[in-house]
Amino acid sequence: MAGHSKWANIQHRKGRQDVKRGKEFTKAAKEIIIAAKGGADPASNARLRTAIAAAKSVNLPKDKIEGAIRKGTGQDAGGDLFEINYEGYAPGGIAVVVETATDNKNRTVAEVRHVFSKHGGSMGESGAVSWMFERLGVITLSKEKYPSEDDIMNIALEAGADDVQDEDSVWEIHTAMEDFNSVRDSLEQASITMESAELSFVPKNYIAVNSETGQKLIRFNDALEDLDDVQNVYFNFELPDDFEE
Repeated sequence: MAGHSKWANIQHRKGRQDVKRGKEFTKAAKEIIIAAKGGADPASNARLRTAIAAAKSVNLPKDKIEGAIRKGTGQDAGGDLFEINYEGYAPGGIAVVVETATDNKNRTVAEVRHVFSKHGGSMGESGAVSWMFERLGVITLSKEKYPSEDDIMNIALEAGADDVQDEDSVWEIHTAMEDFNSVRDSLEQASITMESAELSFVPKNYIAVNSETGQKLIRFNDALEDLDDVQNVYFNFELPDDFEE
């Protein structure tokens, strides 16, 4: 979908590349802390393996990775984090799921609610919109590095992936949650360089919006991404092909 592809690229650029490096480091470290609660050994803790790989992709220093693991296992202070998802509707009636990691639930809900209110959205109860999304493994590969769709399709499907989608500058590989780690490990063993590999909320269907609503949604996304406790934001909208930021 060209519209979705354009949104994915804008989200990637704004939500990943243009954010201050310190915010990226904080997000990566928080995910490691939470993942490490399930054990400090990446070999037996699949989520920790994924978190460490993501941290390395944003160049989080080795000592910061090790420190985050110690916090997660309780060896060091600072590991009291909670995962909380917030759901609701963005401008234009678009569904949104906000993933957070926080040490202060009251602060986080107040900040998220304020952004919803300020940007014309409305928060809902748990489960209000998450049913519109699927929890899937999403792995992206650069088209510049891997231009052949047939080659990537064959490698991904042989590794156990469900689908490969053309998302403008990247190939997006989708897997079932239970297959995510085995597919990622298979790609690593095949010396495939991944741009990203994470569990995501993927919309079951997309809602087309006009450029005016699209601009409002991007501003809404930016405001959420700017909150320290927000880890990821997911929408179910599709931008028009002629959309310009």
